[in-house]
Amino acid sequence: MEERYMDEREYEQAMMGSGMGSVPMPSMRDGKADLLEKINPTAIVEEIRQRLMGREFINGEWVIVQELSDRALTKKGAFDIANLMLSASSQNVSISKLDDKDIRNRTMNILKTAMRMCLKNWKEYGITGTDQFFFIKETVVSNTFITLKQPEGEGIRKLIMGTIAEQNIKSEAREQRGGFSLLSKKWK
Repeated sequence: MEERYMDEREYEQAMMGSGMGSVPMPSMRDGKADLLEKINPTAIVEEIRQRLMGREFINGEWVIVQELSDRALTKKGAFDIANLMLSASSQNVSISKLDDKDIRNRTMNILKTAMRMCLKNWKEYGITGTDQFFFIKETVVSNTFITLKQPEGEGIRKLIMGTIAEQNIKSEAREQRGGFSLLSKKWK
């Protein structure tokens, strides 16, 4: 069976439909959903993918920058590296509870996989020099490590839980006001 790769237009449509592109996911009624929409680590992966291909966001669109073309990866290389980073860059990860050892091990495993992929597929990825390996390595490590470290100390989880608690209090207050106003109307 022949492998088929999405072209850029198909990929962007798929990303938009999945909530991972520039179009925001549909909003749910509670603040937790709104907050989770704002915590979108996949957006940076899309930006990294574009930059790996030597593109810059100019006047509302991604444009190939000639000065970056000698270090740019092919579309396949950029997609593969970005897809690898997606495993650590998701909303689930951003609210997870990983300890430092797990974070470091996961980052190292993703890095090793990225380097193996680059070595095996160097020609398909458009890798022409060791500087590209180091650039990819630093990009993968930085994005993966920072994304996995983000939930440390449960800052985001506490923020979400605080938002939920605040909304529950507001909802209860509205229900109580509604109940009191009904009682006062009966007595008039």
